[in-house]
Amino acid sequence: MASWTLPDRSVRVCADRGGTFCDVHASFPSPSGERKEIVVKLLSQDPANYRDAPTEGIRRVLEIASGKTIPRGGALDSSKLDYIRLSTTVATNALLERKGEKHALVITKGFKDLLEIGNQSRPRIFDLAISKPSTLYSSVLEVSERVTLVGFTSDPHAAENAVLFDEAGNVVRGYRGEGWDGVGHAEGPGKIVRGVSGEAVRILEEPDMEHIKNDLQKLYDEGYRSLAIVFAHSYTYPAHEAAVADLARSLGFTQVSASSQLLSMIKMVPRGVSATADAYLTPVLSAYLDGFFSGFDEELRASDRVSFMGSDGGLLDAKNFSGLKSILSGPAGGVVGYALTSWDEEDRAPVIGLDVGGTSTDVSRFDGRYEVVYETTTAGVSIQSPQLDINTVAAGGGSCLTFRDGLFRAGPESAGAHPGPVCYRKGGPLAVTDANLYLGRLVPEYFPKCFGPNENEPLDPAASRAAFDKLAEQVRRETGSDLSLDEIVYGFIKVANETMARPIRTLTEARGFATHRHILASFGGAGGQHACEIAENLGISRVLIHKYSSILSAYGLSLADRAFELQEPSSETYSESAKPGLLARIAKLEGQVRAELGRQGFKEEGRVKTEAFLNMRFEGSDTALMALASEKDGWDFEKSFKEAYLAEFGFLLEAKVVVDDVKVRGIGKTYDSLPTSVFAELRTLQTAPVDVSAKASSHQEVYYERKGRTSTPVFFLPKLEVGDLVNGPAMIIDDTQTLVLCPGWEATVTRQSLYFERKSKA
Repeated sequence: MASWTLPDRSVRVCADRGGTFCDVHASFPSPSGERKEIVVKLLSQDPANYRDAPTEGIRRVLEIASGKTIPRGGALDSSKLDYIRLSTTVATNALLERKGEKHALVITKGFKDLLEIGNQSRPRIFDLAISKPSTLYSSVLEVSERVTLVGFTSDPHAAENAVLFDEAGNVVRGYRGEGWDGVGHAEGPGKIVRGVSGEAVRILEEPDMEHIKNDLQKLYDEGYRSLAIVFAHSYTYPAHEAAVADLARSLGFTQVSASSQLLSMIKMVPRGVSATADAYLTPVLSAYLDGFFSGFDEELRASDRVSFMGSDGGLLDAKNFSGLKSILSGPAGGVVGYALTSWDEEDRAPVIGLDVGGTSTDVSRFDGRYEVVYETTTAGVSIQSPQLDINTVAAGGGSCLTFRDGLFRAGPESAGAHPGPVCYRKGGPLAVTDANLYLGRLVPEYFPKCFGPNENEPLDPAASRAAFDKLAEQVRRETGSDLSLDEIVYGFIKVANETMARPIRTLTEARGFATHRHILASFGGAGGQHACEIAENLGISRVLIHKYSSILSAYGLSLADRAFELQEPSSETYSESAKPGLLARIAKLEGQVRAELGRQGFKEEGRVKTEAFLNMRFEGSDTALMALASEKDGWDFEKSFKEAYLAEFGFLLEAKVVVDDVKVRGIGKTYDSLPTSVFAELRTLQTAPVDVSAKASSHQEVYYERKGRTSTPVFFLPKLEVGDLVNGPAMIIDDTQTLVLCPGWEATVTRQSLYFERKSKA
């Protein structure tokens, strides 16, 4: 029989590089023709053994798939790779740690301090020791250029007074409202042009390009290679920004972030801060990607086989991936993963995603659609860019445990991947992982043996115990209590659980949703140890844990679609008479979106789906919401907007509706269909209690709050069969995850997931 050879372009790899672990999910064909799935888990940082974790993970995948030894250090042959999909926290970490690229801000003269002043918001109004985040830019260049809008905001006769243009953009009739100079087309001299939004723009001063060239050259000579350009009203009149951006590139600046090209939305402050964030982060991201591609042959970079997870849950090619779009790249894959594996179209119960990683916990909500926000604050930086609505808290498996000022503390400091918690054998601090290990909620024999200086040792329970003994002495001495070691260690777990539950209440109760009506989809490496207790804290009775829960952010990449969207500003008052013009703009944007996705390889009929949005607000307010409508519902954007507004705020205003932006989002489908949902499977599944004596691999002493130390059966997940019912207390483990089923809970094994349901208060 001839030996079998792995076909070219057959290995599919998805890698999520988190703060502590890098998770890799891959599939490849077997000799029988079926696709095999494998999981590789390794430390995100291990400089003594490899330079880049995703590259090392892919090397291990290729070794397993090909059956051949591939040495470290050389450029990997990419001929066997069908695609690589990556999510990364490189840009996020650079923002959090303020380790981005030195860059200069180029801004309209007179607005030098605008971004430092900000929007005057005071999130901690009673704080007596406010530490204001520093600006991202290092220098400011003011440019003498100025445009303004003709007319004034909220003119009651705006339609009658507005400048009229012909189809070619020429002025047919000038402004006739308050302030008109009675001579020209506006309130004073200056050329009148039609902006992208349809508004009349008066050019007060053109930029002096020769003078600007000299100023930019000085910045270049000082070592600057990155610029952020922010001009007033550039969202509707981007010509001045574009001219200066082209000039800067011709002088050798390698990164030029023009605010109007990133996202042409009104509001100069968030648009400007977003441009500085892009100029700050994109060079760091580009350097990382250059290093990643250097680990492979030249053919990989020249191809379209590598894509990246964007902050909005869609995949982007290398051309469209930037620092601004990558801030939530890591957690976005997990949102896609749980949304597409937990949602049931018939049950329609909203799902809360709980991603407990090594460094932080990310919380989000899915109710049939991804919840997207357009302005967020990360590390003190307000960014205007589409992002999934994800709340993050500094509590995870690596969160440091300390006792200070009479309080048990879990985080916000993290042990990270290097040195990691005490039990990682690298001299690290006590962390949540140590607490779970001491309480019996981790089984060292089944935990990955990737610790110690040579990355080949198991967890060290004795080291964790010794460190907790020392901490317990401090607790007893300072409090005068006689708490047992179990009670002290579990106290830290309770603090961590409450920290993780807090953002869930913010996403649900604070927005008018009943928390107990949700399903909790728990994932991340530490999620399985905390899911039941967090659900109990929140009154939730149903928990879903996918079979790939510990690497769901990587698995989500395999389910994600390619995304591309375009957006233009508008100034229309919404009405039936305005709708044809808005639909014409939507049709134009849709054609451009489809063309771009076609360039990326999505040319088959039915592979591309588009969605149309109008960013709408009530006249006189500045709170805009994206309203989705389609031909099926008669393009009724107003109804969609008012339903969303009523759900968000509980009332409607008696005012006209203004359209601020027109957006079209295109989706290139990367899969044909999804497996049957868990709840559809449960409706017909034949279940039976598991035979503990036959299927339990071992028993372990585990600490529970109301039962203390209890002998708990440990089940190896691959040995459980579909339909098995497991009653708590129990532990279910495999090579990459440990799940703790608390007393009073019952687990049902399905094809893709474990379904936990609370049956009683134990």
